[in-house]
Amino acid sequence: MGSATTQALAKTTSALTVASGVDLAVARELFAAARAVDGSSHLSGALADSAASTEARRKVVADVFARAVTPVTLSLLTTAVEQRWSSPADLVDAIEELAIRAAAKAEPNADVEGDLFGFSRTVAQNPELELALGSRLGEASAKGSLVESLLAGRANAAATLIAASVVQHPRERRVRQLLSRAMNIVSDQRGRTVATVYAAAPLSAAQTDRLAGALAKRYGTGVSLNTVIDPTVVGGLRVQVADDVIDASVSARLADLRQRLAG
Repeated sequence: MGSATTQALAKTTSALTVASGVDLAVARELFAAARAVDGSSHLSGALADSAASTEARRKVVADVFARAVTPVTLSLLTTAVEQRWSSPADLVDAIEELAIRAAAKAEPNADVEGDLFGFSRTVAQNPELELALGSRLGEASAKGSLVESLLAGRANAAATLIAASVVQHPRERRVRQLLSRAMNIVSDQRGRTVATVYAAAPLSAAQTDRLAGALAKRYGTGVSLNTVIDPTVVGGLRVQVADDVIDASVSARLADLRQRLAG
C-alpha cells in the first residue's frame, strides 16, 4: 500500500466516522459503487487520476451516482475521489472498505465479526461451497443470493450483507481471504483486534472473559475472540493475533521437549 493510499484511507475513514444517517442501505450502495467502479476501467481511471482536478473528479461522481444513491453515500464517495490514490485498484478497495465499515456502523450492537467468522468456518469445512463461491463461472449476483440463503436466520443483517457482497467482488482473492479481511475491517472500525483461539474444547464464559482481558492488556485494545475447536491442540490454547502466535498448548510443549531431547 503506497503512502498516498494510506493517507487517503485515513481521511475516508474519518469521513465515515463523523457521518450521520449511515445505515445498511448506505453500505449496500457503497458495495454497488465499488463493483461499478471496478467494472469500468474508464471510470476507475477517471476517478483515481491525480492529474485531473478535484472538481473534475467530483463531477464524475455526481454525474454517475447522484441519481442512484442517497446523499450520505454520495458524500462519502465524493470524499473518496477527492483523495490521491496510488492506483485505481486502491480506490476500489477503499470504497469496498467504506461499505464494510458502514455496515458495521449501522449495526453497532450486532456480533458482525462473530457471524463472519462462523461463515468462514462453514466455507472452510465445505470444499464444494468454497468452490462454488470462488469459481469464476456463474453470475456474481447468484453467489450473493446463495450466501443470503445460507445465512438467513443464522447471521445478523450486517454480516449477511458484507458476506454476500464480498463474494460477488473477489478480485482474484479466495473466499476465506475476503471474509478475513472483512472481519479485520469491522474490528478496526470498532476499535478492536481480532484474535483466533484454537482449543481442544469450547471455552467457558469465565475463560473467555479472562483471555479477552489478558489479550486486551497485552495489545492495548479491545479484543474480538473467535474460537476454533482443534483436537490436535490437546490441552491449553493457541492464540493468533495477526502474525503473532501465542502457543500455550500441551502439544506445543511436547514438541518443544522432543526437540530438546533430540539435541
